[in-house]
Amino acid sequence: MTRVSRRSLAVGALAALVGCQRRSEASPTPAAENRAGTREAGTRGSTHLLEWTFEGAVSTRTAVLVPSWGAASARFPVLIALHGRGEARKSPAEGALGWPRDYALTHAIERVSAPPLGPADFEGFVDGIRLDHLNRGLAARPFGGLIVACPYVPDLDLADDVGIAAFGRFLQTTLLARLRHETPALDSAASTGIDGVSLGGAVALGVGLDSAPSFGAVGTLQPAIDAHDAARWTTRAQAARRVNPTLALRLLTSDGDYFRDAVRATSEAWTAGGVTHDFEQVIGPHDYPFNRGPGAIEMLLWHDRVLRH
Repeated sequence: MTRVSRRSLAVGALAALVGCQRRSEASPTPAAENRAGTREAGTRGSTHLLEWTFEGAVSTRTAVLVPSWGAASARFPVLIALHGRGEARKSPAEGALGWPRDYALTHAIERVSAPPLGPADFEGFVDGIRLDHLNRGLAARPFGGLIVACPYVPDLDLADDVGIAAFGRFLQTTLLARLRHETPALDSAASTGIDGVSLGGAVALGVGLDSAPSFGAVGTLQPAIDAHDAARWTTRAQAARRVNPTLALRLLTSDGDYFRDAVRATSEAWTAGGVTHDFEQVIGPHDYPFNRGPGAIEMLLWHDRVLRH
């Protein structure tokens, strides 16, 4: 897809986000009714899928996975999970299902809720050391559950800070407001995370660092970043930590990731710049099997841990 077409999509996305915000503010639904309506009696690890449409100049969609276990009074941290470029080139209705359906996030939630995990849960992309580490962590502290919101991400030009900022405003002022109003979500920034893979990883990094007071954790999976931008990402991470000293950060890549060297260079620049963070290089390609295996599991377990402090 050409740069011109990506900019056209970004312009359409900006119009959609403005319209979506107006609609969300104009027609709220009683919180108690909706929070009760999203809960069902279910086994641990089961989820309820909500599919929300936001109308505007261009309509957009968000899929939301809500835990269906726990007491009626239970509240859960929120994770905004952003998909990759393949889903950005689909319709909003199809793209929003990237994580729940195409990346098998629903299945990953079931599996981390019923350990131990095995190699098949990672599509085979795991070694014994990493598998043992994750299983020991789950034995010591079981997966508590997250509300995972999966908005459609337009095929944004990653050099277009204006377009990414507009998308970030939609996430913060419209999507998060609705999540806290209509689902059993914890409403603090400290209990709110953002993450994503590839295109979504770069967008999550940009939105999260530039809106640090709104989040407790910013993670990325194989983010589509360049090594020559490591200094710029370091400056932004340092600024984010100044306004939110407790912000948890993670960069994750894999041995078969196109962006491995850039992610590693950014991690090294952060360390040199005094930005404490988690860094992981795991096993797997930059492809759908990674998302369905290590990507989904690593994302869920890290955010469940850091957002629950």
